Amino acid sequence: MPAVVVSGSGENQEFEGRITVYVIVCVIIAAFGGLMFGYDIGISGGVTSMDDFLKKFFPAVFEKKHHVIENNYCKYDNQFLQLFTSCLYLAALIASFVASKLCSKYGRKLTMQIASIFFIIGVILTAGGINIEMIIFGRIFLGFGVGFANQAVPLFLSEIAPPNLRGALNISFQLFVTIGILVSNLINYFTTNVHPHGWRISLGIAGVPALMLCLGSIIICETPTSLIERHKVEEGRKVLRKIRGVENVDDEFDSIIHACEMAKQVKDPFRKLMKPVSRPQLVISICLQIFQQFTGINAIMFYAPVLFQTVGFENDAALLSSVITGLVNVFSTVVSIYVVDRAGRRILLLEACVQMFISQVIIGLILFKELKTTGDNLSKGEAIFVVISVCTFVMGFAWSWGPLGWLIPSEIFPLETRSAGFAFAVSTNMLFTFIIGQAFLSMLCQMQAGIFFFFAAWVIIMGAFTWFLLPETKGVPVDAMVDKVWKQHWFWRSFMIEDDRPDVKVV
Repeated sequence: MPAVVVSGSGENQEFEGRITVYVIVCVIIAAFGGLMFGYDIGISGGVTSMDDFLKKFFPAVFEKKHHVIENNYCKYDNQFLQLFTSCLYLAALIASFVASKLCSKYGRKLTMQIASIFFIIGVILTAGGINIEMIIFGRIFLGFGVGFANQAVPLFLSEIAPPNLRGALNISFQLFVTIGILVSNLINYFTTNVHPHGWRISLGIAGVPALMLCLGSIIICETPTSLIERHKVEEGRKVLRKIRGVENVDDEFDSIIHACEMAKQVKDPFRKLMKPVSRPQLVISICLQIFQQFTGINAIMFYAPVLFQTVGFENDAALLSSVITGLVNVFSTVVSIYVVDRAGRRILLLEACVQMFISQVIIGLILFKELKTTGDNLSKGEAIFVVISVCTFVMGFAWSWGPLGWLIPSEIFPLETRSAGFAFAVSTNMLFTFIIGQAFLSMLCQMQAGIFFFFAAWVIIMGAFTWFLLPETKGVPVDAMVDKVWKQHWFWRSFMIEDDRPDVKVV
């Protein structure tokens, strides 16, 4: 299946090549970095709702949860409990900038290996935790792993994929994130009744995807772009032949060489990012990460069991409801893989804004009308309708803002600022994931049903941003974005006046 390369002059040229079994294997192994991330997102909410875990580490929350008279919205409001969930993302924020340098200097493959090692250490500390300091320290190591993996994996996937399949292959990262969330929900469902160490089993199983990535990354290749960028030119040509499945890769090879030569002219990529010519990519990447978190998705996925207990489900039923939303998440991401390179990025994002807005408003209205601060929970029918609305919301997110929030930043930066620019995207995502993770249960307590109207208002802002400021990047080669996208956009083209890059072939 040939990939299309576009020169700066606008000529189209087809490279020889096809999707090989080896590339598919590389994609699957690399995507285990997403499985690690997804498992952690899903596991923390289930573990923090388990009585054995609360009794050992958060006895005050355990007492509040089982108190006779309790505020339905505030039963889990505890800053240390939220810190258990959110400290990981603060560590990931810091790690992403270190990982950016490592990605450029030593390659995507080594960065993924280091991510898996950090994750294994974190799993040992959390699953074997004997006090709150130990489990939070373990979460910080998990955060280092998440920061390194989220920096390296999307770049790796974008650079080995041909342009016409870049979206589908890159979204495999998000697909594995959703699979990780689903698996964690299933594990939690079965371990919640394993007393007193069910929570240890849940946290310990996180080591499985980390081990898979660690061992698998031994057999995968480095990307040709990274090899050539690090002066391993002939090795880069050899790998390019291997992943394309053909001998004649001269045109694509020359194109990568030229792109790498341009990248070498930029001595400080972070400084280049601050120039107006890099403004469109940087602003869009940062905004996508902020918007992704302010959809409210991670608040729901972190604390789904807690949320479902809030509206009246028992612990087992709440975890089962989380499994249902996890299944919806996985299948909807598969839809995105099929549609993204056909329908494009913008249409998926805009449709999802409408779907998520309606779902958030419905959930908010039901809780506002029926769930009081104290007293009875929702009726069974109303609680089930909340679960359906949550599934509808998750469905919209999973085929749009979830995968595209990672895909678009990985494909819009030129090579000279790609790793640095993506580091900003990852760190922004981790910062706002930390903020939402740390604040959600307190916001739920203070705002009550209004929290869903809060997220719905953000969805309106996201839709307006997409409509006016986000151009379509479907099928555009990674390094052709300046000429084919930014210089053609009604708003962003005014920032391209300083772009003095020569007319070159691009990958």
